[in-house]
Amino acid sequence: MKRINFILLLLILLNISNFAQELENKEFSLERIFGSREFSQPRLGTTQWFDGGESYTMLEKLQNGSENIVKYDTKTGKKSVLIEGKNLIPQSSNNPLRIYSYEFSSDLKFLLIFTNTQRVWRANTKGDYWILNLENNKLKKLGGNAKPSTLMFATLSPDNNLVGYVRENNIYVESIYSNKIIQLTMDGSETIINGTFDWVYEEELGLRNGFRWSPDSKRIAYWQLDTEGIGIFNMINYTDSVYSKIVPVQYPKVGTQNSASKVGVVEIESKQTKWFDIPGDPRNNYIARMDWAKSSDEVIIQQLNRLQNKNKVYIGIAKNGNVNNIFTDQDDAWLDVVDDLIWFKEGRYFSWISEHEGWRQVYLISRDGKEIRKITTGNYDVISIAGIDQINEYVYFIASPDNPTQKYLFRKSFFKNSEKELLTPIELSGTNSYNISPNFKWAIHSHSTINTPKQINLIDLPNHEVIRNLQSNKKLVDKIEKLNLNPIEFFRVKTSDGVELDGWKITPPNFDETKKYPVLFHVYGEPASQTVLDSWMRSFFWHQLLAQKGYIIISIDNRGTPSPRGRDFRKSIYGQVGILASSDQADATKAICEWDYVDKERIGIWGWSGGGSMSLNAIFRYPDLYKTAIAVAPVGDQKLYDTIYQERYMGLPSTNPDGYRNGSPVNFAHQLKGNLLLIHGTGDDNVHYQNTEVVINKLIEHNKIFSVMPYPNRSHGIYEGYNTYLHLYTTMLNYLENNL
Repeated sequence: MKRINFILLLLILLNISNFAQELENKEFSLERIFGSREFSQPRLGTTQWFDGGESYTMLEKLQNGSENIVKYDTKTGKKSVLIEGKNLIPQSSNNPLRIYSYEFSSDLKFLLIFTNTQRVWRANTKGDYWILNLENNKLKKLGGNAKPSTLMFATLSPDNNLVGYVRENNIYVESIYSNKIIQLTMDGSETIINGTFDWVYEEELGLRNGFRWSPDSKRIAYWQLDTEGIGIFNMINYTDSVYSKIVPVQYPKVGTQNSASKVGVVEIESKQTKWFDIPGDPRNNYIARMDWAKSSDEVIIQQLNRLQNKNKVYIGIAKNGNVNNIFTDQDDAWLDVVDDLIWFKEGRYFSWISEHEGWRQVYLISRDGKEIRKITTGNYDVISIAGIDQINEYVYFIASPDNPTQKYLFRKSFFKNSEKELLTPIELSGTNSYNISPNFKWAIHSHSTINTPKQINLIDLPNHEVIRNLQSNKKLVDKIEKLNLNPIEFFRVKTSDGVELDGWKITPPNFDETKKYPVLFHVYGEPASQTVLDSWMRSFFWHQLLAQKGYIIISIDNRGTPSPRGRDFRKSIYGQVGILASSDQADATKAICEWDYVDKERIGIWGWSGGGSMSLNAIFRYPDLYKTAIAVAPVGDQKLYDTIYQERYMGLPSTNPDGYRNGSPVNFAHQLKGNLLLIHGTGDDNVHYQNTEVVINKLIEHNKIFSVMPYPNRSHGIYEGYNTYLHLYTTMLNYLENNL
């Protein structure tokens, strides 16, 4: 009898344990999300087209830590090893090179490898470069006696004889065969930058590599920036030594002096540079893009004025520096630099995207600018050009005419009078992106929705039939299906003046419409990004954890976000960043507070960077609406941010003083009534910790009680250092649990 009771007790305990384990598997925890890799999404890695698209290459990690570069036949999937990892071990070391990126020479005789990388500003753009001779498998390091991790942007010349690179703000070329190194620029210094960029050009214009080989390999076109006179912002490192250390960053604040920028062409043989005679003050105009104009004699240049509402396109003559303004785009608000400039018809035309008629559309412009042909038409935005099929004369582009939260692939003939053709199957609703092969026969297609992780397939074009799956994320999908979650739902809500805004919401498990729930808004709200996208996002697990804790999570895209809803939607916030956007957010919040299951006494908001600024504007401007806010790395005063970003959307502080004053949350801090948590990395070179300190000072001045969490020496992403992410999100969760 006792034995039976004992066995029964064991069975009961085992069932309880199994039930507890099953319950645990259905529930998120911060440790599961940020303290482990349980929900990490595997990466496919860099995939490069090969043989014009008939094959592609990938990195394949081996057990000994080395990597093979393998080739797959696109049609059959047959795999072969192109480069064995054993050939990537330097003679001076037993360790194989860790490949950050690689490039084959066009004659397939050499492999250029980037390794031992270091971050400069946002990206790892310094490192070591090695050349592997594919005929004899000899490996050699470039740069001669250069210090480790000091070379930047090494690029093979089109004739495969030289490699160009930047080293300590000068441009060099090195012979692949003789190892001879030629220094092409001599004036590089702390203030003269050749072939790369200062902080603000990289951050706000997306520029890093600042030189371009001519097609005939005889010249290099390059940017030079003169940073003399740019204000120095000093960050302070208190923790890495007994005495504090000053960390200076050249950073042009709104309304202050910019770098002087110019473009020239240096002859490899003579080492002489001819500068282009581009009109205008080089400190009050930006050379935003530059490349060879499908020729070794001419360069095409995009010049933005300081207000960034006029983009002048020049063709520059390399031999004498003369320039001809062939086209000008302009707007009453601002213009985005055009990255979709692709030469067509052997250099007789180039593609362009403009919204001067109200919607972003594709245009074809002749080399002399005299012919401008509109290719796409309709009341929808072309988000980007995915490629131009030169042979069959099609432009492939991404758009979503009916749902601004999604993305699809279309194509349109350049010269035939035909309608655009949707290539993405209608059942693949969500976000679709494409890496199209050079021969336009294939594409690597990525698809996700807001509720399903990314799946990557190799497809054929234009039929869009799946050839093979490259990444399914099945393990992650299976884990998600076992969790106790409600799917994220999309909706629309109107502002007080009748504009419909897109939003999504997550409700708690076992949601009961007869109950009242606290609501936490996730916000960004500025022109740099959307939050309401039908796309798998990194924040999925964090927001679903909060929903499991009993919160409704909601995100709204206000006017001014880069949603493909036409020029007027995006640019209505010009000159009033932080004003109209926070009003839209408040209108949406008021409407949502009328939902029966929303507890209007428990409304919170949180955001990062621009979203941190928006969270401050929300709780300061609408103190009776929001009870709690968490602002991570916010811009407290718009005059403390950089020239290129803030002036693009606000104009100059000298001509728009009211906009800068009324758009800055610090000027409304005295209205705080609710709970506020400020979080900021003290080593943030983007949004300086200064922004949080000016808000702190203003709150102290008005005797407002708040909380603050500084992260020593962390940058804008607040991820450096052991356990930082887990601590950050634990801090936010505890604050919400105690205050919302």
